Amino acid sequence: MIERTDISAYLDVWRTASFDSGCCPVRDVLDHMGGKWTTLILMSLAAEPLRFNAVRRAVPDISKRMLTQTLRALERDGMVTRHVFPTKPPSVEYRLSPLGLSILGPVASLIDWAERNHGDIRLARAQFDAAA
Repeated sequence: MIERTDISAYLDVWRTASFDSGCCPVRDVLDHMGGKWTTLILMSLAAEPLRFNAVRRAVPDISKRMLTQTLRALERDGMVTRHVFPTKPPSVEYRLSPLGLSILGPVASLIDWAERNHGDIRLARAQFDAAA
């Protein structure tokens, strides 16, 4: 478990090294991983490789266009691999790469935290909105 002081230390090291926040590795990764659909797609591919429509059924409220864009971004980031089979018509299967598999642990921790704290977050939002 990372302690709060450990996280602050990262920022201190980056500041003293004149780190360009535009090149921040955390920001760069979280820009993609924090996308609305990314976690759901990774979760759908965690158990087994899936074809496009199977991923779409696993994430039913995603549009074809957004699924295509998100899968391409995950492929570009090296998280997902795309396999084309020489059938007629060609079939395509998506699966997590070793890098994609390596993020499942941190994602599972985030999912667990979200499930445990979602009620408190919703309550805090309601209290904040009522006071505004």
